[in-house]
Amino acid sequence: MLKKILVCLNGSDLAEQILPYAAEVAQLSGSKVVLLAVTIPPGAIVQPLIGYYHATPLERIQRDEELAGEYLKRVARRLRRKRLHVECVTLPGDPGKTIVSYAAQNDIDLIAMGTHGQSGLGRLVFGSVADFVLRHSELPILVRKPEYTKK
Repeated sequence: MLKKILVCLNGSDLAEQILPYAAEVAQLSGSKVVLLAVTIPPGAIVQPLIGYYHATPLERIQRDEELAGEYLKRVARRLRRKRLHVECVTLPGDPGKTIVSYAAQNDIDLIAMGTHGQSGLGRLVFGSVADFVLRHSELPILVRKPEYTKK
């Protein structure tokens, strides 16, 4: 029985194409939906020989988390209209590792995510994040390759 479904979003319309599928599974199983957005972690690039240093500004990190939280709240409102129980989580970090870690540590029963399929020759079928999650998580994973619309 599924109790918690982790839906991984990045703010794109393509990633959101997983939502109808995750919502249907949640409705049929009575599962809670956990929306997860992974933001850019604090980081630095240091080149000691040439004296170059770059760190992600704290303001940018905080703003990214705020924007991700606001985005997830908007998505959650849409899902709650379908009478789903929804929780929103934003975490900084490497997307693939953060998804796998969060799912393992929070009693997630199913991971649902879209894939862009555009991250290099070795990732033509799955995006690099989806590929990482498929390879490293022991949980069932619902993956949807998005449909691209021409504008």
